[in-house]
Amino acid sequence: MNVRRLAAMLLLAGFVALLVNIMTVQAFLMPSFAVYAAILIAYALNAGKFVQTKGKPDGGVIGMEVGYGDGILRFDVPKGNVLAVLGTSERRPEKSEADIVRGALGRPVGTPRLSEAARGKKRVAVITSDITRPVPTAKVMPAILDELGAAGVGDGSVTLYFALGSHRRHTEEERARLAGGEAFARIKCVDAVGPYRRLGTTAAGTPVEVCEPVADADMRICIGNIEYHYFAGYSGGAKALIPGCASRDTIQANHRMMAMEGARAGNLDRNPVRDDLEEAARFAPIDFILNLVLDEGKRIVHASAGHYVDAHREGCAFIDSMYKAPIPRKADIVVTSPGGYPKDINMYQAQKALDNAKEAVKDGGTIILAAACGEGMGEATFERWLAEADGPDSLIERAQSRFELGGHKAAAIAMVVKKAEVTLVSELDGAATESMYMRKAGSVGEALGRAFDRHGPGAEVIIMPYGASTLPYVAQA
Repeated sequence: MNVRRLAAMLLLAGFVALLVNIMTVQAFLMPSFAVYAAILIAYALNAGKFVQTKGKPDGGVIGMEVGYGDGILRFDVPKGNVLAVLGTSERRPEKSEADIVRGALGRPVGTPRLSEAARGKKRVAVITSDITRPVPTAKVMPAILDELGAAGVGDGSVTLYFALGSHRRHTEEERARLAGGEAFARIKCVDAVGPYRRLGTTAAGTPVEVCEPVADADMRICIGNIEYHYFAGYSGGAKALIPGCASRDTIQANHRMMAMEGARAGNLDRNPVRDDLEEAARFAPIDFILNLVLDEGKRIVHASAGHYVDAHREGCAFIDSMYKAPIPRKADIVVTSPGGYPKDINMYQAQKALDNAKEAVKDGGTIILAAACGEGMGEATFERWLAEADGPDSLIERAQSRFELGGHKAAAIAMVVKKAEVTLVSELDGAATESMYMRKAGSVGEALGRAFDRHGPGAEVIIMPYGASTLPYVAQA
């Protein structure tokens, strides 16, 4: 029952009792009933005030919602406690999504138009993201097939490869949904899996091993979306090929540099991971890219096409204008969500929102992560590392001394829980939550209540509804 309603009922009962006793008892008992009534009045007023604020008593709450799986979670935050709600710089393009894509393909950056570059090609590999990414492949494939058709490349010469990296394979239904009905009916659509061919070694010592049919193609076109990546700087660009179509050894060698200086979200200046994967791409040259920027509704608001570095950098500059979020200072409490499906399909993917949230929270603060994780943890090595760990410190040390792909995500989570307490609202059970050194809560409201108990009624809150895409930074005065 609502506490304020209960208090009001008690108050009414007290007055009734007082009235009855006035008429039935001796006058010397009257002061006792008066005291009783006064206590009830005080209780009602104070209980109502406590429930209403649960933070700074400024009278009022802000209703919020975040993506969670295929739905949303709603919760309230006391108005006076909200330091910032990190949305995006809204973009309302005048053109349709199809026109944005075709416009980019018609004005490529640093390369000839695809309809020219593809002339005479016999085996064209179009590489796109897998189900764990929100890339709207189905929306862009008709325009790409039109460009290839204008170059004289028939559908039988084109294969669409889903770049799995270290992720699971797709079902036939998933490939059909990702490709879109037109592309799935016209061209071959397969997962990019082994065997792999060794093509060389980068200056950093990364063996470049690429899926054989992709390596054998005489043209490679990469599709991707651009968002912040916690150690490669940004997604998109050459990442579709490396790690997307690479062997586990290649991915592991590249990703082991995640702890090096410069390997962080939003950084392309001497980022060792990004530099290495772009060097690796030269061994299986990328002829053309189409990179997309999506808004909160997963609609295409910008497209960059052309050279795999130059066009990618143009897209990165655009995403900074949308998703790089200034904050006045770090907060005691940060509430974040990856943004719903597919970014919270499992914890392996949802971790990205957690990593961005750490940039907004004070040392010793609280992060509340709302991520459905309907497919569980998402990666066997990630889960094994957590099960074998003695604590967060052991995970960090293990990643530095004995790097293993998959385990790196466990180490990344360990670095966050060393900085702040993490409460998880998820479909994951208590044992899985505890294995990541997090606390489980049944709702965001419950988690907020705990956080205010921990930090006090004046605690400041930052809310990141699109945590996988938003990069907070403290703005200089």
